[in-house]
Amino acid sequence: MNLFGIMSITGAGLSAERTRLNVVASNIANARVTRTPEGGPYRRRDVLLSAPATDFSRTLSQELSGPSKAEIVIDKSQPRMVYDPGHPDADQNGYVAMPNVNVVEEMADMLTSSRSFEANTSVLGALKNMALHALRIGKE
Repeated sequence: MNLFGIMSITGAGLSAERTRLNVVASNIANARVTRTPEGGPYRRRDVLLSAPATDFSRTLSQELSGPSKAEIVIDKSQPRMVYDPGHPDADQNGYVAMPNVNVVEEMADMLTSSRSFEANTSVLGALKNMALHALRIGKE
């Protein structure tokens, strides 16, 4: 594997984590939205990362390529029903359908995603240092 292959893998990881961070931020921002253009409360989004299809006849260095696709999917779980008869979106029994977003879980997702982003950034820094040292060796 060459330096550009490592950069490609790290770039794919950075892109995937950026997508995850954006989706988490959107979920937190919409955690109390009870009315959307689609109707009903906001539905939590999640990111599914898929790895590229592999062929077992390839060598390990050819297999490593990072996530190939980050797909944003809507969580199908039911909204939380909260008793609030004064809310404008309350039903006849006084219950409001609230988004299926748990802010604590979203914060945990944000933390793991930001740590993964930092790890990928560290890899790029180490790769840069290795390339600079290799160029210095070539000058001498």
